[in-house]
Amino acid sequence: MEIADSRGARRMPSPFAWNGIKWGYRNGKKGGDLMDCLEKHRVKLPDGISLPSLGQGTWNMGEKPHCEKEEVKALQIGLELGMKLIDTAEMYADGNAERVVGQAIRGRREDVFLVSKVYPHNAGHSKIISACENSLRRLGTDHLDLYLLHWRGRVPLAETIEGMEKLREAGKIARWGVSNFDVADMKELWNNPGGQNCATNQVLYHLGSRGIDFDLLPWQEEQGVPLMAYSPLAQGGSLRKQLLSDPIVLQLANQYNATPLQIALAWTIRTPYVLAIPKAVQEHHVKLNAEAACIELTAEDLEKLDRVFPKPQRKVPLDII
Repeated sequence: MEIADSRGARRMPSPFAWNGIKWGYRNGKKGGDLMDCLEKHRVKLPDGISLPSLGQGTWNMGEKPHCEKEEVKALQIGLELGMKLIDTAEMYADGNAERVVGQAIRGRREDVFLVSKVYPHNAGHSKIISACENSLRRLGTDHLDLYLLHWRGRVPLAETIEGMEKLREAGKIARWGVSNFDVADMKELWNNPGGQNCATNQVLYHLGSRGIDFDLLPWQEEQGVPLMAYSPLAQGGSLRKQLLSDPIVLQLANQYNATPLQIALAWTIRTPYVLAIPKAVQEHHVKLNAEAACIELTAEDLEKLDRVFPKPQRKVPLDII
């Protein structure tokens, strides 16, 4: 699913008659496998690790004890469908989201690419080790696959890099990255010793918020550093209601027998440099997210969406929520 599509995006027959993990085309062709769709759309990290372009977010999970069983089940269903990356943070529900994730991955840690994030005020020499260890304890594991600086704070980048590298050398994390960094922040990071070990930058990105298309995403592509997109569904369309009502989006949704938000999610993962982490708690929504990987938007489709949701022609501030 490239922007101009270097992979030759093609229109797939309309799917989505759900039947377990298998789904069948309504035009009578042979059913496919959602995991196969996810396998076709992968993102490669700088160290060569390849991941499905759809993962799972956990923001707001763990805040309501009576919802925890449903949240755990949703994450487990996502793993079964092939969305193996789970992203969380020590900030989410004061660590309770990490506990929810810990329950979801118990007994299947080897099937998960586990990501958590450290508070900026915990990213210095004296605190980053203990912050990571606390996250590991809540998650019930001995290592993270990826540890991110949640946003930039007052701790010097050099100090955070040093702390991340110590955690990596100790085997507590396999790799590290950042979140909510704009181009200037990334360039400064790159100019610090060890800064080019950064594996990813997680930022807000969806069809209705394209500011990073002007500079950040092209810069990261040049450096070979993929982008992780949070809130790729614009929080169910609440951040940009046009995603749910625009005639072009509705036309494409009808064409692919999909929902408007599935079209938006398919757009987000159109390039092999973007990995999206939508959050879903209801089983039906988890499946809808996974199905978006089966939608192959064509160059013509992308041009139509560009006209309605144009790429910015100048620098705009990084969108953060």
